[in-house]
Amino acid sequence: MRFSRKQLGIPYAVFLICFVIAPLLVVLYYAFTNGQGQFTVQNFVNFFTSENTIGTLAYSLVTAMTVTACCTLVAYPVAYILARSDIKKKNVLLVLFIAPMWINFTLRITALKEILTMIEGNLAFHPFLNTVIGMTYDFLPFMILPIYNTIAKIDHSYIEAKHHRVFTRVILPLSIPGIISGITMVFLPAMTNYVVLDMMYNSTYIMGSLVGSYFNMYDWNNGSVISMILLILILFLSMLTGEFSDKEENAYD
Repeated sequence: MRFSRKQLGIPYAVFLICFVIAPLLVVLYYAFTNGQGQFTVQNFVNFFTSENTIGTLAYSLVTAMTVTACCTLVAYPVAYILARSDIKKKNVLLVLFIAPMWINFTLRITALKEILTMIEGNLAFHPFLNTVIGMTYDFLPFMILPIYNTIAKIDHSYIEAKHHRVFTRVILPLSIPGIISGITMVFLPAMTNYVVLDMMYNSTYIMGSLVGSYFNMYDWNNGSVISMILLILILFLSMLTGEFSDKEENAYD
C-alpha cells in the first residue's frame, strides 16, 4: 500500500495545527482582549506606558546583548582555531565544548554557582556579572557550533593565509551567517531565561520573569502581550537570518 505525499504530510499538518498554530491563536486572542473578552489594544498601551515593564524590557535587552556579545567574543576564536587546525581529533575537541549541553541545565548552573561562590563569597554582591557569566556558560555551545560549521566550509587556502586583510575581507564576511545564526539562538533565550537569575540570586525581573508572574496570577492578557512582543523579536531576527542564508549559499557555490 502506497501513500501519497499529501497523505504522509497529514500527521505533520495535524501536529502544526495543534501545537503551533492553535497556541499562537490563543496567545493572539488574549493579547487583544480584556478580562471580559472584549477587543482592545489597551494591553499593549499599558505595557509601553508602564515604567516597570519598560524597565524590565530595557534590562532584558541589555542582559541579552551583553551575553550575546560575550558568547560571540569567546566562541569565534574557539570555532576559528578548531576549523583551521590540523589536529586529527579536532572533532573530539568540538565535542568537549558542546558536552555541557548533555548535562542537566540545573546541575550545570548549580556547579557554576558553587565555583563563583568560592571565588566571590557572596553572589548577591555582583548579580548582573554573575548572570552574564551563567548565561554565557549556558549558551556558549549554541554560538560555537554554527560559527564552526560556517568557517569549516570556507576554502582552506583562505584560512591558511596569515595576512590580516584576508581575515577581515574574506573569512570574517563569509562567517557572518554563522554569527547571525548563533545570535538568533542566544539573544532571545537570554532575554527570557529567568532561572539563571534566580539561581544566581539576581532578584531583577527579565521578560521571562514577567511572563511567569502574569501567568501565575492568571493574568493571561498581559502575559500574552509580552509573548507577542517576544514573537515579533523572533520574527525580526529570523528575517535577518534568512537574509544572510542566501549569501551563505552563494558563497559556497
